[in-house]
Amino acid sequence: MKKPPLPLLEPVTAYFDNLYHFFTALSSYINLRLFFSFYRFEKAKHVVVGGLTTKRGKYVRPFLHSSMTGLFLVGLAVAPLVRDALPVENPSLNEGVGGVILGQTVAAQESAMTTLESVKPRDTIITYTVQKGETLSAIAKKYNLSTDTLRWQNNLKSNDDIAEGQQLEIPPVDGIVHKVKRGDTIYSIAKKYSVDPQVIVNWPFNTYTDDENFGLAVGQLLVVPDGVKPKERITEPNNNAYIAGRQTPNAGSVAPSGSFAWPTGGAISQRFVWYHTGLDIANSAAPDIVAADAGTIVIAGWPDNIGYGNRVLIDHGNGFSTLYAHMSAIYVKPGQTVNRGDAIGKMGSTGRSTGTHLHFEIRTAQGNVDPLSYLK
Repeated sequence: MKKPPLPLLEPVTAYFDNLYHFFTALSSYINLRLFFSFYRFEKAKHVVVGGLTTKRGKYVRPFLHSSMTGLFLVGLAVAPLVRDALPVENPSLNEGVGGVILGQTVAAQESAMTTLESVKPRDTIITYTVQKGETLSAIAKKYNLSTDTLRWQNNLKSNDDIAEGQQLEIPPVDGIVHKVKRGDTIYSIAKKYSVDPQVIVNWPFNTYTDDENFGLAVGQLLVVPDGVKPKERITEPNNNAYIAGRQTPNAGSVAPSGSFAWPTGGAISQRFVWYHTGLDIANSAAPDIVAADAGTIVIAGWPDNIGYGNRVLIDHGNGFSTLYAHMSAIYVKPGQTVNRGDAIGKMGSTGRSTGTHLHFEIRTAQGNVDPLSYLK
């Protein structure tokens, strides 16, 4: 025998039943209203389209003009509301238009504009008149050049071979400015001044009679960045430089610290620039050079007879490697490891060098970076 439903459930059942009927009726009402709305919309659309197409579009142009005028008026009405809704960083600039505040702002902007200096590299030789008391090194520093570059360009026998009122030619970059002679090619000029031909091609202001084959015109001036006069090369390759020096023992398992120590002591003679991607540190006392961070020796010697001379390349295993060039002696061998601060060689003047100094580079997969931003 079935039990009668509990009296408590009857109101709940009735409530949900009424709720169901309510939503069913609401859905029918909405569908009906939407149907009539779309019906009226389609009917109005047909009227408008029919009017526009009457007499081959006679009313299209007035309709478009009226629509654009309406949009313009709506935009004009909404613009103040949009302006007021946008944040203003310095409300005082909106006050006194044409008055003191705006005048001060414009003046400040003009002042800032007049103090900006162009960073575009110089592409030609300029003439400089030596002033009273000036030295060649002071003039070189003024133009961010080496004294050797000024000596070579002006055929000076020494750094003291200048006088007040003398006219000096100032090249645009460290190296040689070569006047092309009959028979010269990019490759013969590069060999003469101990640079890679690509270095000459990479100088953006050199021009050629034939861009595809780098043809040269007799008498034209060709800039050779980092070029060195042949008679200035006073050293010869020494692939076994480390044999003459002391041997730094293998460091075993090493881990880089991620920061770089100064590799030697001395004066900075050439900073990192776009055409000289390293740091030159000069010291006539020829001190030892140390590893800027721990790593593995990749190169130690002068294996290819190029301008770096005797050098050491250390792979630090963390995406960085460091190069130490122009050494007079090398204390390490390829394959061994060194700790940060271990002596790896002695400063010298081998390769494309005219004085005792270290050429130091920090290399990454994306290219060389400025050592001064990393040395601590």
